[in-house]
Amino acid sequence: MEWLHQLFSRSPEIALFLSLAVGYYIGKIQFGKFQLGGVAGSLLVAVLVSQVGVTVDPGVKSVLFALFIYAVGYESGPQFFNSLGRQSIREIILAAVLAITGLATVVVMAKLFGLDKGLAAGVAAGGLTQSAIIGTAGDAINKLGLAAEEVQRLQGNVAVGYAVTYVFGSFGAILVCVNLLPKFMGRSIRDDAVRAETAMQGGVQVRAPGQEAAAPDLVGRIYQIGEHAGLTIGQLEQEHAAHGITIERLKRDGKIIEVAPELTLEPGDIVLAVGRRQAMVGIVPVFSKELYAVEGMELTMERRDVVLANKAYHNRTVGDIRANTSQQVRHGIYVVQILRMGKVLPMLDETVVQSGDVVSVYGSEQDVKRISSLIGYVVVPSAKTDFVYLGAGLVVGLLVGLLTARIGSIPLTLGSGGGALLSGLLFGWLRAKRQTFGAMPNGAVQILKDLGLAGFVVVVGLSSGLQAVQTVEQQGLTLFGVGVVVTVLPLILTMLIGRYVLRYDNTAVFAGALSGSRSANPAFGEVLDKAENAIPTVPFAITYALANVFLTLLGPLIVALV
Repeated sequence: MEWLHQLFSRSPEIALFLSLAVGYYIGKIQFGKFQLGGVAGSLLVAVLVSQVGVTVDPGVKSVLFALFIYAVGYESGPQFFNSLGRQSIREIILAAVLAITGLATVVVMAKLFGLDKGLAAGVAAGGLTQSAIIGTAGDAINKLGLAAEEVQRLQGNVAVGYAVTYVFGSFGAILVCVNLLPKFMGRSIRDDAVRAETAMQGGVQVRAPGQEAAAPDLVGRIYQIGEHAGLTIGQLEQEHAAHGITIERLKRDGKIIEVAPELTLEPGDIVLAVGRRQAMVGIVPVFSKELYAVEGMELTMERRDVVLANKAYHNRTVGDIRANTSQQVRHGIYVVQILRMGKVLPMLDETVVQSGDVVSVYGSEQDVKRISSLIGYVVVPSAKTDFVYLGAGLVVGLLVGLLTARIGSIPLTLGSGGGALLSGLLFGWLRAKRQTFGAMPNGAVQILKDLGLAGFVVVVGLSSGLQAVQTVEQQGLTLFGVGVVVTVLPLILTMLIGRYVLRYDNTAVFAGALSGSRSANPAFGEVLDKAENAIPTVPFAITYALANVFLTLLGPLIVALV
């Protein structure tokens, strides 16, 4: 193995990407109904790779995690701020329950197995994956008035307990939140994530990228006018104005004729009609037959997202706007969706629109340009990330993470992770409010989340794996076993209280809240992967912020109680 050690010493990044590749491959393997997942697989492989000796700059871990947690916040900012309020009380209680059960478990296990204050605090830091406990416990030990040698020994034991238990602390949280919780709830994370998303959208069906209806609402057809000719184009369109239909092209005697409202349709005319399916079905008797393809009748339609900025439409209902907008203005334009802060609004007459709403319009290029200039501005699709906005968001988040408040002598801080998450939520919300800046395409958000989390977990495994295994060999399996209990038992107790007392009934929401209450970032990453949408993020963001405070406070409490 010496050659591997030399290779990884020269290029530790090889160890990182090797762990990612092999870990994700292993994570895809099905063991019956159980699947490890890419994050857990990468962690296991990284621990194995670490046994040959790998040194990774700890700054890499910090950068990767900051990118991951900021991207999570950015994606979920609008939904997060819309969800704040009385309904967040469950998440507050859940985070408190896990901290209390975690404290009780550590104290009881320390008494049963004769762990000193240092080892107990280290087990808490590793088993609950809250590194800040190391600092608060070490500071509390320093104030016990013990001899310098004893203080040094106990503080060293904090590091030992942490090293032995941290790897399973990450892995065990994945097992509980991703594998055990769905079995306990009787439903998968993905199914409940879809259910929650549908409920959040008010029953409006939201399709994933690449999905479309087999029978779309908006259709285009080429017809030949039959014996029911005699109507003008304007009359025909006016008869079906409620559901919308427009004649976009007309061919007569082999020639394309400019479409005008006053133009009378004649038998044999060939028209390209575009409209909603309901209107199309009703207008069929006017035509003699449908044609497949006619030269010169080709027309490209487009869909554009337009931000409502014209105050004339602010706080008006859809029905009011539809009834009081002239046919000339509405001609050729179909509103297919309205979003507010990422949430799809139902297309009902009583739905009220507001400035800042994103209106998705469908029509020909010239019609879309005309209506866009009237109601606001087009959100220009871009595959490029606004790195000014991204960089500013990360800087703000990391600066917030440096801020420290004190309860007596106990320092409390969000840390870089909590700061980046908070900043991501805020900057994502601002982007949704004003979409002329701060672009970050979905693909960019996804790669930051995937690479950031998986890379962070791999660096943890590469950095701590060798020391953890060596310590277990020296100390025996007792300390490791205690760490397993500290990792799993509080999660299970909190899961039971969350289900039967707090009445969590959605697996995806519950998994997000549970992983956040343990500040279990790898577990949350797997939950997001299983959900395939952002539903778990809001409860995670609330409990994660609270866990950073509650769990940090455990350090001096454990030192005092053990």
